Amino acid sequence: MSDGLEGEPRTRWSEVSGGIGAATAYQQRFDDLAASGVDIHGEAAFVEALLPPPARVLDAGCGTGRVATQLTALGYRCVGVDADPDMIAVAEQRDTKTSWVRQDLSRLQLRSQAFDVAVLAGNVVPLLAPGTLLQAVERVAAHLRPGGLVVAGFGLDAAHLPPGCPVTPLEEYDRACTVAGLSVGPRYSTWDKQVWRPDAGYVVAVNHLAD
Repeated sequence: MSDGLEGEPRTRWSEVSGGIGAATAYQQRFDDLAASGVDIHGEAAFVEALLPPPARVLDAGCGTGRVATQLTALGYRCVGVDADPDMIAVAEQRDTKTSWVRQDLSRLQLRSQAFDVAVLAGNVVPLLAPGTLLQAVERVAAHLRPGGLVVAGFGLDAAHLPPGCPVTPLEEYDRACTVAGLSVGPRYSTWDKQVWRPDAGYVVAVNHLAD
């Protein structure tokens, strides 16, 4: 399944990705890592530790579908959403069991809602279209069931971001979550739950929607 809206805002990903062939190259990098023995499924393992399948998962900013595909294989019911049509095309080619939708997160409107958890992995937060963070968080939260979770992992310094991508301060993300009705929960420095430090260059933040 793939659909989207005309006139969507231009994301930072579209500006820093390199254009034609970027989606294939992006996926190839993870394929090469997996072939070399690197565990590329830390985000899926994090979700699995939070709640068991067959929970409903929204992979918000899914890219080529690495996280959603793994979660589907584990028995979760997943929908992957991304604004980049090339990313969605690669995801659809690689995985026909997961539902894929092309939409910008700031305008997210899915037929199926009430997800148990939404995952924003792979620097989705700083790669949103400029000025759309609040709208994106609000739209993601609107697709959660009461008590549902938002899990976002993103870089907080240049070393953890793609070249040319500006930092989105954690305080700015926290403010957007508060406005969207999400309470602040645990946070970590890595997907394998290393203890959070204010000077960390990366954050995995867990927020929940009120019951």
